[in-house]
Amino acid sequence: MSTLVARNLMQSFDQITDYWSPKIIGEVNDQYLKIAKVKGELVWHAHDEEDELFHIVKGSLIIEFEDHKVELSEGEFLTIPKGVMHNPIAKEECWVLLIESKSTKHTGNVVTEKTKTLSQQL
Repeated sequence: MSTLVARNLMQSFDQITDYWSPKIIGEVNDQYLKIAKVKGELVWHAHDEEDELFHIVKGSLIIEFEDHKVELSEGEFLTIPKGVMHNPIAKEECWVLLIESKSTKHTGNVVTEKTKTLSQQL
């Protein structure tokens, strides 16, 4: 058995240098734990087969949906069900912990200059 090592979530954000560029910091079963620093707007997208959890570690985040928006503050989290169109927006820098299935594409089937491949997230 390999040695188990504790990690510090807050210190893990030191490895993030670009906005909207999630990094995988761990895994549980078939889920990745990803962290990201976000600012500005990502893109309207959906994940057809996977739910996605946003947990706000620092700052605040607005997630737009087709018929409403949800404002998340530090310490709050929201699970977005599969197939739901959404667009994350951060007016100021926000630190986010994401919990996603390993099969989840960064921006679903939408590809923009902000889209990161799985290999870019490792």
